[in-house]
Amino acid sequence: MEIRQNERARSMPDRIVVDRYAWPHKSAWTERACLTLLLVSAAACAGNAARIRSVERMPQYDALFSRQQGWTGADGAYTVALDDETTLWLFSDTWIGPVVDGKHKDATMVNNSVALQKGKDPNTASVDFFWGSGPDGRPKALVEPADGVGWFWIFDGVLAHDKLYLFLMQIVRTDEKGVWGFKQVGAVLGELANWRDAPPAWRIRQRKIPFGCYADSGNTFFGSAVMKTNGFVYIYGAREDRSRGPGGRGMIVARVAEEALTDFSRWRFHADGTWSENFHDVTESFRGFATECSVSYQPPLQQYVATYTECGMSAKILIRTAPTPVGPWSAPRQVYECPENKWHETYFCYAAKGHPELSRNDDLVITYVCNAHDFWQMARDARIYRPRFIRITFEPTAAAAVKP
Repeated sequence: MEIRQNERARSMPDRIVVDRYAWPHKSAWTERACLTLLLVSAAACAGNAARIRSVERMPQYDALFSRQQGWTGADGAYTVALDDETTLWLFSDTWIGPVVDGKHKDATMVNNSVALQKGKDPNTASVDFFWGSGPDGRPKALVEPADGVGWFWIFDGVLAHDKLYLFLMQIVRTDEKGVWGFKQVGAVLGELANWRDAPPAWRIRQRKIPFGCYADSGNTFFGSAVMKTNGFVYIYGAREDRSRGPGGRGMIVARVAEEALTDFSRWRFHADGTWSENFHDVTESFRGFATECSVSYQPPLQQYVATYTECGMSAKILIRTAPTPVGPWSAPRQVYECPENKWHETYFCYAAKGHPELSRNDDLVITYVCNAHDFWQMARDARIYRPRFIRITFEPTAAAAVKP
């Protein structure tokens, strides 16, 4: 079914307004079952450096993001620590409007939104949500392309030299009918000096990221995850080879000095263990990657951990570990299987990522999202299409990590 902006829904009794083509997220093509090459053997798991003590759901956090009015769901769900008590949430497609009898009613979907969380204990924390407003007062995306082309899905962000930087994926509609009629055409680096102001007052300077390729054969882009360490910002991205199916997507990495994030001439690209000035030299760290992920340093492991959904769309959440921010990465290890994947034949899970900003010293808080291939089924079930939370607790290890 083709959904147009501000088109009144005729196929169900409740009005749903979609901001441009907001749904669904986030793959450039319909992803199928992952290639068998990603199945982890018992021997590979035994050799993985990540020793896990426990995995548990976090119903208190689930409840914090289960809302009946205003912001009522979104995907994406990246986080940036603004200070010791304040966490910025970055969302992509977002439901705005009431939930009635468990479904979205008279609701609007916009392309992005943000939230500010105060406190890290979900039992006492508060969350305030922000989105844009048009001249007529109707909800719209908080961040829109300065060139007027398409819309933004907000990926990861980072605070560097007292400025907030957001990685914005620029998306346009295609002629393809149905829910997959979109494609990525670019990536933009948003720079905010006034990030301490309330989000509606943000002034975002937008710079096109020159490193990327966008084609029917597969996209190459940066912004899937961002990590700051030892004076550098590491920018993780994906290179897709659609001829190989979902398992053909690989992780790629760039880095730049923290003070030079907007100076694209100083970006360097990881290429077979060295750093090249040439973007086209970049090599893949591993395949079976997702367009969204996280990379974080985990003190109990003394290792870096990459967290992602298997092949981008799957019930399986995987982690890999490495002694440096660029590898070498261990074999993938499954840490969780999302039960929502079995709730309905059209449901799928994706967007798994870790949130060290919300974690304790020995654990990692992880979110993921459940969506549906059928837009109206998703609209009828407000239990899905919002962050779901788990926590994995690690056993300490003696292995040391390097922070290059």
